[in-house]
Amino acid sequence: MTMLRDPSVKYSAFPQIPLSNREWPGRVTTKAPIWLSTDMRDGNQALIDPMDAEKKARFFDLLVRIGLKEIEVGFPSAGATEFDFISGLVKSGRIPDDVTPQVLTQSRADLIRTSFDSLAGAKTAIVHVYNAVSPAWRKIVFGMEMAEIKQIAIEGAKQLRDNAARLPQTNWRFEYSPETFSTAEIDFSIEVCAAVMDILQPTTENPIILNLPATVEAATPNIYADQIEYFGKNLPGRDKAIISLHTHNDRGTGVAAAELGLLAGADRVEGCLFGNGERTGNTCLVTIALNMYTQGVDPMLDFSNIDEVIQTVEYCNQLPVHPRHPYGGELVYTAFSGSHQDAIKKGFAARERQNDERWEVPYLPIDPADLGRSYEAVIRVNSQSGKGGVAWVLEQDKGLKLPKKMQASFSHVVQALADQTSRELGAEDIWGAFDHAYLVTTGKRFQLVDWSETHSGPDRIFAGKLTIDGTPRSVSGRGNGLMSSVIAALAESGGPIMDIVDYSEHAIGQGSNVQAAAYVECRTADGKSLFGCGLDTDVATASVRAILSAANGA
Repeated sequence: MTMLRDPSVKYSAFPQIPLSNREWPGRVTTKAPIWLSTDMRDGNQALIDPMDAEKKARFFDLLVRIGLKEIEVGFPSAGATEFDFISGLVKSGRIPDDVTPQVLTQSRADLIRTSFDSLAGAKTAIVHVYNAVSPAWRKIVFGMEMAEIKQIAIEGAKQLRDNAARLPQTNWRFEYSPETFSTAEIDFSIEVCAAVMDILQPTTENPIILNLPATVEAATPNIYADQIEYFGKNLPGRDKAIISLHTHNDRGTGVAAAELGLLAGADRVEGCLFGNGERTGNTCLVTIALNMYTQGVDPMLDFSNIDEVIQTVEYCNQLPVHPRHPYGGELVYTAFSGSHQDAIKKGFAARERQNDERWEVPYLPIDPADLGRSYEAVIRVNSQSGKGGVAWVLEQDKGLKLPKKMQASFSHVVQALADQTSRELGAEDIWGAFDHAYLVTTGKRFQLVDWSETHSGPDRIFAGKLTIDGTPRSVSGRGNGLMSSVIAALAESGGPIMDIVDYSEHAIGQGSNVQAAAYVECRTADGKSLFGCGLDTDVATASVRAILSAANGA
């Protein structure tokens, strides 16, 4: 099989929408929509290895921290694992009062009942019912006529109404999706949604959510915007409905379709962080939100520490965020060519001279510092070094913030352990591997017993008691600083000849008696990079331990 020279014999252009006097092209986004994250349901179902309860709980906490107020927590009728997790969220009190959980179910009586039961006891909850309405699904999947498809939606609406009455202690909200909306006859979608509204009797104070999915993205974003505007203008009782968008990325324009859909009158956006989802994925909430931010609109979502968000998502999904992904990718603020770097540096120099906060730096549409990154830190990393779940687990569980190059180096250790054990590695496995690679000295060539430091003019003299190859020895070295004097002492004692390439340190936790973590990257005479880590309540001792750790890596 080869690509057709005349694809029109196999594929048809998507028809235009009969919309005269369209208004959306002249509109501007001025406020954030209602956001719904589908990461824990739609995104989870799209993973090769779905999230377990621990990962789902971490993901839920992340979504709450960044400001999501509506979160689709699962598909409770899928099985006991999903049901128990959702029910556990409610019963444990983990859901804040200002956050509304949502569950999804097909329009079937037993599945809808199970969905309500999973959220029983919640303060407020959304139950989302859907059924496919487009011609392909009617003819190929279901073998049904329009009237039969409409009746499925009506019966589902009745089940929503009756189950809400059965469990009155919760403030129930309803969502309905004419699934496959993007490829359905738009007037039929309106007819089905109107029938659902007739059953549920929404009001302006308690509106129904009508979700209009681009289940399969089949046309350019302007067509989707036309569909949304046409739907809103022709839906009876539009003021009693929240119009929600759920775009996919089959054509690579899921973000654009959602943005134009908002201009066309939609109120709400469903999607995943960094665009995870079936096939080419759902729309990316991060991109849409930060697109708004760069236009001076508060998205009401907080990505001030976007690296933490990325690390959590990568750990939970086991999918990497592409290094060129908008706003979050590791390389999106990095300039490799000299002309680009020169323009950016001149932009920063000009910014220091200006009298207001207006952002205007060449090649950078957003200030990296707003997302927790610094320009200087990013440009030092001009090749993909990787930041994934392994480093995030160490930071979350042990408070260690590994330098980027050390993360890349340690990832090889973890990968080898994963290959050896042929199973998922937990936090204890990762910590054990780190401890063995950098901290444990038993069996290693160099072990610190004690040390002191003196000054001789501009030089500093390190005097240490070490165990070298199992033998206690006293060593000394001279340098212009503590670490250079330790390296000199090692070289004079038969250790590796090294130069320091990079050094960093931080406190672990807060208070007056916390440990310090020191990290060092050294380079041997033959160009090999060695990484070391030292922990101690004294930062200087931690630095000494880090140098010995690197030497042991030789």
